[in-house]
Amino acid sequence: MTWKKNKTIFFLELFLGLTILAALGFLSLFFYYAKDFPRPEMFSERQLPESTKIYDRSGQTLLYEVYGEEKRTWVPLENIPESLKRAVITAEDNNFYQHFGIDVRGISRSIIEDLRIGQPVYGGSTIPQQLIRSTFLSNEKTAQRKIREIILAIELDRRYSKNQILEWYLNQVPFGQNAYGVEAASQTYFGKSISEISLPEAAMLASIIRAPYYLSPYGEHKNELLSVKDYVLERMKSLGYITLAESDDAKNEVLNFSEKPIQLRAPYFTLWIKQQLEDKYGDDFLVKGGLKVYTSLDWNMQKIAEKTVKEGVINNAVYNAHNAGLVAIDPGTGEVLAMTVGTGDYNEASFPENCHSGVDCMFDPKFNVVTGTKENPGRQPGSAFKPFVYAAAFQKGFDDKTVVIDDPTNFGVWGDKEYIPQNYDGRFRGAVNLRQSLAQSLNIPSVKVLLDLAGLEDAIKTAQSLGITTLNPPYGPSIVLGGWEVKLLDMTSAYGALANEGLRSPAISILKIEDQNGSVIFRNQNSPKRVLESQTARLINSILSDNEARAPIFGPRSPLYFENYRVAAKTGTTQDFRDGWVIGYTPSIVLGVWAGNNDNTPMAKEPGIVIAGPIFHNFLEAVLPRLPKKDFNSPEN
Repeated sequence: MTWKKNKTIFFLELFLGLTILAALGFLSLFFYYAKDFPRPEMFSERQLPESTKIYDRSGQTLLYEVYGEEKRTWVPLENIPESLKRAVITAEDNNFYQHFGIDVRGISRSIIEDLRIGQPVYGGSTIPQQLIRSTFLSNEKTAQRKIREIILAIELDRRYSKNQILEWYLNQVPFGQNAYGVEAASQTYFGKSISEISLPEAAMLASIIRAPYYLSPYGEHKNELLSVKDYVLERMKSLGYITLAESDDAKNEVLNFSEKPIQLRAPYFTLWIKQQLEDKYGDDFLVKGGLKVYTSLDWNMQKIAEKTVKEGVINNAVYNAHNAGLVAIDPGTGEVLAMTVGTGDYNEASFPENCHSGVDCMFDPKFNVVTGTKENPGRQPGSAFKPFVYAAAFQKGFDDKTVVIDDPTNFGVWGDKEYIPQNYDGRFRGAVNLRQSLAQSLNIPSVKVLLDLAGLEDAIKTAQSLGITTLNPPYGPSIVLGGWEVKLLDMTSAYGALANEGLRSPAISILKIEDQNGSVIFRNQNSPKRVLESQTARLINSILSDNEARAPIFGPRSPLYFENYRVAAKTGTTQDFRDGWVIGYTPSIVLGVWAGNNDNTPMAKEPGIVIAGPIFHNFLEAVLPRLPKKDFNSPEN
């Protein structure tokens, strides 16, 4: 008996000694590996990269999301549906709320399996372990890395609540397609906020986590993903998270994935915004800073613009005109309400057969003809430039009753060549007043207004004060007929100063910007500046909206005429019919339309009223009833 008793005591003491040695060994390892670890507090201190979002003016329509390697939007845990929290816990760590950072049984199973196959493949990782690994450690499969992961996971679980850890995890875990966190994943795969997803959608997102690229719904393993989703639902039922009926209904529900993981709405406007943001903040901050950019774009008006221009471009093919641009602005504030080019599809490669790179193409979908580029700053505006010259003359005291003579005139040598312009219809009308001359867009009288009444230098200064930025010397009399290149955006904005009775508000596209904490870091405060006397602007408005005065050239019911609305408008056609313009306005909106070809190929011999007029008319006809109905103030006697 004594020997048996001593033997029992010996083994108990041996077991106790080994246990103590193991504990001391573990503590030694703990302190050895923990001494250089980053503080767990970094979870609450560090700023995860968040994508920048560009919205329309309402903040309800996302136009574009700018991100680098990580597309992410942080959401608080309380805004994440319970169904998703439970699905993720079921799929990744069903003992999450019971363990102390590591799941001993899970680790034991993984160690046994790793020893069996002779490779460190299976991890048995808990959510804290995964969070630690993705934040502080590499993905190398070594014993040393695993020990570090376990130690810091225990420390993380000790310092923070389970819900705090779960919130960090759900906002950091990768889901493929550059989506990090549940909000980016929901927007990417379902096109909606995480707060709106259904139970089967939640199970699907939870299923992706283990192998986000292999189980992508856009890849060849989609059926495997759906099988994993059903398994997660089955496990949720067995754990008591959902009922049998909910599980069956969720399994049978057909999931509709977004066709395009990346959306770009209003591409020409939105990429213009992106360029402005890059210039202001830099590309690196833009893709990581989590900005919310609220633009001036009216999404409903934008949809009308895209439909109208697309139809116009299709119809203009018979005139050999394959491109068009449109921009609409609020003349009181300068806010750009709509902008589109061509068919509106930035990615469409509708080039002629002999065009491969978009260079020298009749229509290059990557080129924004509204804003222009360094290589191509603008187009010649034709007679659409004339109102600026007449405004310069009115500033000097002349008015719409002032008379000039429309007759054959040699204006002398300009640029080593005699300048003898002709009217569009080849006719001469004798004495005409300035109302008739501008309304009917007569060329010879307009050159006389430039040289004899306004003065070439003062006319240039007037145009520049209105916002025309591309005029370069040497200047000549053909500038009144649109001989110098301009930008459609500048022209439309300049007409906005006429609509606003001489007060100019430069074109703006960004209303405000918030940082990732919701603080406003930029707010546009566009203050109008007087550039013309109100009487001058009212005279121009009266002439350009006088349908009777323009009727001898354009007819009484041209595309410039609107039933029950008084719309001021001016057309433009350039030499050899390379550009067609219509720019017009009411006190509530100013609209610019250009039509032609990117490579400056001549169109059919049709004026701007034919090429750009229908686009102009159809857009305003749809938009005017949506806007406050205001009339122009009459000029003083």
